[in-house]
Amino acid sequence: MAKKPKKQPGGTPATVALTAAGTAFTVHAYDHAPSSPSYGEEAAEALGVSPDRVFKTLVADVDGELTVAVVPVAGSLDLKALAAAVGGKRATMADPAAAERTTGYVRGGISPLGQRKRLRTVLDTSARAHTTICVSAGRRGLEVELSAEDLAGLTGAVFAEIGRAA
Repeated sequence: MAKKPKKQPGGTPATVALTAAGTAFTVHAYDHAPSSPSYGEEAAEALGVSPDRVFKTLVADVDGELTVAVVPVAGSLDLKALAAAVGGKRATMADPAAAERTTGYVRGGISPLGQRKRLRTVLDTSARAHTTICVSAGRRGLEVELSAEDLAGLTGAVFAEIGRAA
């Protein structure tokens, strides 16, 4: 009988999932300022990482199905491109309460990893340009750094051009 991985102190469902999968990753913590206008840009600045290497996790509604989009914080999500990437017709941003309820995370801390319900996931192709990228580790002020290929493998993500430059 296999043992469940033990939750480490301060661990999140995202870091527990990474540990259980045996994936190489690094956790970066920083002091989150509640007054910050952008969680992702705050993370990039606090960690001293280029904003094109820090990715935000957004939840959209594509033809009635919640879908995760992972795009650089330096830009925005192209909803038409997201819909096309999953074979849909129309995408809108999901209701924040529905996104929180479905993923198990709070806004500003939604991770593409360890979600309560596994959602279709699309990762912007620009992630492949970097050895590693940073995404939310499941709470505000906590990022996880890993390879884009590992992130795609763990989430079942497809790569598509879904980001727009700022």
